[in-house]
Amino acid sequence: MADSVAEQIAALKDEDWAIREEAATMLGAFRDPRAVAPLVSVLRDGDRAVRDAATGALLAIGEPAMTTLGECLSDPALTVQELASSVLATIADARVLGPLVKALASSDWIVRMHAAKALGRIRDPESVAPLVPLLQDKVKAVREEASTALAAIGEASLPSLLVALTHEEWLVRLHAVEALGKTKSPEAVDPLLSVLFNDRDRAVREDAVRALGQVGDARAVEFLMTAMKEPGLRPLAVEALGLVGDRRAVPVLKNVLVGLDRPETSRPIEGCGDRWDEEMLTLGAAVRALGAIRDEAAIPSLIKALRYTVTRADAADALTRFGNAVIAPLLALLAREQDDNIRYHVKETLGRVGWRAGRI
Repeated sequence: MADSVAEQIAALKDEDWAIREEAATMLGAFRDPRAVAPLVSVLRDGDRAVRDAATGALLAIGEPAMTTLGECLSDPALTVQELASSVLATIADARVLGPLVKALASSDWIVRMHAAKALGRIRDPESVAPLVPLLQDKVKAVREEASTALAAIGEASLPSLLVALTHEEWLVRLHAVEALGKTKSPEAVDPLLSVLFNDRDRAVREDAVRALGQVGDARAVEFLMTAMKEPGLRPLAVEALGLVGDRRAVPVLKNVLVGLDRPETSRPIEGCGDRWDEEMLTLGAAVRALGAIRDEAAIPSLIKALRYTVTRADAADALTRFGNAVIAPLLALLAREQDDNIRYHVKETLGRVGWRAGRI
């Protein structure tokens, strides 16, 4: 294999781009550390296919390429920085912490994005401070990777994220909320509730509802039920209640399915016609939430939801979560139901919970 590696390294300088591409691909298959430096030099190749093959090869070689790739983050050529950072986003460890932190200030958003992702992989508390400013990066992908990285770092990032909740820029608050949800930290509940009821921006408040669902803390249940009364937050709050999974929400969710406590006004869904409004989304979310909570008291409500087109598919799926408990009531429904569409969903649900088709 040693001779083969040397041959392919030499082929990286061939005049034919196809031969260079094949050589890079072969070196990735060999995974020999001697190929790292030659492959890095190919990141400057004028042919994109060759550069992509070299990037894939360096990714395959992995750990032995890490330090050299870290040095590439300060290369004058932005293309080299982009390709090196894309590999490090998948393989980075603490040895390249310094170069990655510096790369967060790159003028190239692709480099910033990959560097943030790599730092999320490393999870070193030292990267919290340089990551926070990226929550207001002009590029959405960078903001999202910074948010995800801060969430991955976890507890060490909480103080900075909590401070960011009061930032004057709504985008910073938005991505801080998203990061707090991803941390799933109980310490985030009270700050997120404060955002839910006090932030001046609707998008931030909507994300606070989503984040509370992600955290999954039962302390949020009563507040989420209150948020259900507000148009715009209603379907999100219902979905969050399903994620929290507390049975206290079951009566409220059942009320949604029968039209009780419905807001006087419901926002229309753009592009769906006059008949579609936010309550349609809420109905589907309520069915899914009841399935997620899996309180058997919800089974009759879910069976009734099979009768309506807007909730039928979700109800059928939700009922599968209850296993054998739904067999008897569904067989009873099947015995008297004439609607072929409903019968189809009932049979499918029975099959998914283990009832043999031959007995239907």
